Amino acid sequence: MAASPVTEAAPAKINLCLHVTGRRADGYHLLDSLVVFAGIADSVTAASGQGLTLVTEGPEAAGLSGEADNLVLRAARAIGALDASLTLWKALPVASGIGGGSADAAAALRALVRLTGRPLPDPSAVLALGADVPVCLAGRAVRMQGVGEVLTPLPSVPAVWVVLANPRVSVPTPRVFAALGRRDNPPIPALPPSGWTDCPDLAAWLGAGTRNDLELAAQGIAPVIAEVRTALAATTDCLLARMSGSGATCFGLFASAATAQAAAAQLRAARPGWWVADAAIAS
Repeated sequence: MAASPVTEAAPAKINLCLHVTGRRADGYHLLDSLVVFAGIADSVTAASGQGLTLVTEGPEAAGLSGEADNLVLRAARAIGALDASLTLWKALPVASGIGGGSADAAAALRALVRLTGRPLPDPSAVLALGADVPVCLAGRAVRMQGVGEVLTPLPSVPAVWVVLANPRVSVPTPRVFAALGRRDNPPIPALPPSGWTDCPDLAAWLGAGTRNDLELAAQGIAPVIAEVRTALAATTDCLLARMSGSGATCFGLFASAATAQAAAAQLRAARPGWWVADAAIAS
């Protein structure tokens, strides 16, 4: 239990690939995805308070202005922390396919565990907050299966840098799943037992046998996603460009910090209205 406020990061989640392999009778989709986390994040600060309150700040906070009951508050209630003052610093775009809300909920849970000494809710309660909350709570590179609750650490992830680009278009995840043309796609191929030797090796493996099954459905809702992916792929030294999650954020993989930074600068100059960030992938 902490006497002073505690802060937890909520890093951007990136689906390097995302296969939709089935649908349960209750409507939840079965997924097979390789998930990593980038070095750009929201953050949640928790302090003792009277009642449960939330303040949102940061460059992307305006995107939450219409939310009276977001995932951070729901996470606090799930852990039973009803006397907590929470501050969400929002640096990631809202509803953008990089786990912003789920990462925020996971950060709130971690912060409140440290603040109050309460245990985490049981796994089913965590999953009820959202399919991406368990993986964001784990916060490490994993293969995510089931409806989001089956997490297997990846064998090895090489040094990778990423450029993220979002065209300032929100894509509601339920609409994307509803627009899927097929829900029984093949799973991810067998992973290399020793992982990947470097970023080009990882990018080549991803490009040869994996995909994001939500990409075409998301493009039908927001056609600009195809433009974002094409623009990323056209940047110098981009090894792979793909949509993350249900969109609209796309990512490009790069073998060095310098090439990622140069590509991000190139993209910002060409598309000043887009949200663009570069970061390392957490090992």
